[in-house]
Amino acid sequence: MRHVIALDVGGTGMKAALVGTDGTLLHEARRATGRERGADAVVETILAFAADLRAHGEEHLGESAVAAGVAVPGIVDAEKGIAVYSANLGWRDVPLRALLGGRLGVPVALGHDVRTGGLAEGRIGAGRGSDRFLFVPLGTGIAGAIGIAGAIEAGAHGDAGEIGHIVVRPDGPECSCGQRGCLETLASAAAVTRAWATASGDPSADAADCAKAVESGDPAAVRVWQDAVDALAAGLVTAATLLDPGTLIIGGGLAEAGETLFTPLRAAVEERITFQKLPHIVPAALGDTAGCLGAGLLAWDLLSTEVSA
Repeated sequence: MRHVIALDVGGTGMKAALVGTDGTLLHEARRATGRERGADAVVETILAFAADLRAHGEEHLGESAVAAGVAVPGIVDAEKGIAVYSANLGWRDVPLRALLGGRLGVPVALGHDVRTGGLAEGRIGAGRGSDRFLFVPLGTGIAGAIGIAGAIEAGAHGDAGEIGHIVVRPDGPECSCGQRGCLETLASAAAVTRAWATASGDPSADAADCAKAVESGDPAAVRVWQDAVDALAAGLVTAATLLDPGTLIIGGGLAEAGETLFTPLRAAVEERITFQKLPHIVPAALGDTAGCLGAGLLAWDLLSTEVSA
């Protein structure tokens, strides 16, 4: 069965799959990234994992993978196939495409993790049928993927979609980027966790606990939650003004709260809309498989480009 290898590399774990021509997950596997062993060890873990996946395909699917796609965090030069920088993995200028291609003997596509997840959500997930969308995962930080006609816009320097660093409250908390009041300091899952731990007096409380407290009517939780929702709405309206997407796809840990997030968020966005067209605001559909599926799509896209060339 014809298939590609797909790898989604995270700070602590890797998700991988063998993906068929129609996007079907034919085999899934997970493995620890092992970043505590150092940057070089992480690279070797990825190469070994990919080789194991190739062997699995040969044994169980009757042939070797025809290409591979890999999604990684940080700054990525997809055109050159280089993982330029990742604080979480300790990487600087890792020629990951060349290393994987040398180990596997097949073409390899490299992509940024959020943009790769956005590619999958746009083509085969919540954005299917929308040729203009913005994918925004709300996790430790906030990033974005701008979808245009089935592809993801990387920007002139590979930095398009960094919605988490839109300033929504100039007098807000200091951000690691050097600005104050960035969206991700106020509306990420990490920001809600910090705010609720303070408000509840429980240092172990997190964003999921805050959502549960909101559902039970806790007024302090409602204030924390609404503050994050208001900041998120301000950022999304700025993005909608600039990009005019048909669909806003919200994913990540905070989106797991379901309508506890989406009902007030839709209302807050609608309140702020003036001349702009109100986009559809929907939850992401693919969960934590989005990165793997997107990496598979990158691999198939690479093959189709090489054939057409």
